[in-house]
Amino acid sequence: MRFVIDSSIAACWCFRDEEDPRADAAFKLLQEESDVVTPFLFWFEIRNAALLGVRRNRITEGEMAAFLSRLENMIIEFAALPETAAVFALARRHQLSFYDSAYLELAMREGCALATLDKAIAKAARAEGIPLIGD
Repeated sequence: MRFVIDSSIAACWCFRDEEDPRADAAFKLLQEESDVVTPFLFWFEIRNAALLGVRRNRITEGEMAAFLSRLENMIIEFAALPETAAVFALARRHQLSFYDSAYLELAMREGCALATLDKAIAKAARAEGIPLIGD
C-alpha cells in the first residue's frame, strides 16, 4: 500500500506522552514495507518538532538523536515538488496553509491515502475524497 505521511504522525512516534491509533496504524503499515511518500517539507518539520520537544523538556537530546536515527532508517520517499497552482488552489479551497496543502496535494497526485493527525488536513482530505489511514 502506498500512502502519504505528514509530520503530525511521525511526531506522535517521537514523544512518549502522545499516542494515537492513526499513528499506530501508519507505523504498522510502514513496518509492513508499504510505500510511504512525503513532501520534502516533512524533513524540516519533523526535525523542528523534535528540537522543540527537547527545548520543552519533553525528550532529551539523546532521545531526539535516537528518534531521528530510527526515522532515517525507515523507507520514506521524498516526492518531487508539486505544481504551485495546485497547492495554492487547495490552500484557498480548504483554508489551509500552503505547507499543509502540500501533503494534501501529494496524496491527490499519487492517488493514495494520507496519514495525518491534523484535523483541518483530515477534513480537507475527506472533502477531496482522499482516504485517511486509521480513519
